[in-house]
Amino acid sequence: MIAGVFVGGAGTRMGGRAKGLLRAPDGSPIVERWHTILGALGVEMFLVGTSDAYAHLGLEVVADSPGGIGPLGGLIALLRRAGAKPALALACDMPFVSPALVQRLMRAEPAPVVAPRRDGRWEPLLARYEPSAVLALALSRVGARDHSLQSLLEAAGAVELPLIGQEADELRDWDAPEDLSLAGVAFRFAQ
Repeated sequence: MIAGVFVGGAGTRMGGRAKGLLRAPDGSPIVERWHTILGALGVEMFLVGTSDAYAHLGLEVVADSPGGIGPLGGLIALLRRAGAKPALALACDMPFVSPALVQRLMRAEPAPVVAPRRDGRWEPLLARYEPSAVLALALSRVGARDHSLQSLLEAAGAVELPLIGQEADELRDWDAPEDLSLAGVAFRFAQ
């Protein structure tokens, strides 16, 4: 299994700053937190999307392919890079996801896509994908100009990973400064 942490967004609501470099409540940048969690689980991790802000981390980077179409381009790049291995797609702005939730996602029954749902919507960037079942469908979406990951998961026959206990709280992401305020966290980026 491999994992791609999606870092290609512009972060406009964060003033153009790289959201993956925000410091999680434990003090580490979110991307480094992902690296620690995945390393402990024996999962190879790389970054999906290009941003010079992450160069100092020395992690492998896979550019969106094609670029300019949002997360779908990143997902296609991840699935191509994965080959025959299952692939985890992870958002760079989720600072609360526990190793236990990642393990449950990894160990879920085989399916084209496994992902939790929140408020009736899939979490496509906390999901496990089978490249052989999803890549061709994702590529067909590029030509059809349907770049929605929600509709891709529906069309792929995604299976829901039920959330247990407080796991729904782990899915909170940091899209804007007010998200950090709601979490009681200072707006701090790694240097």
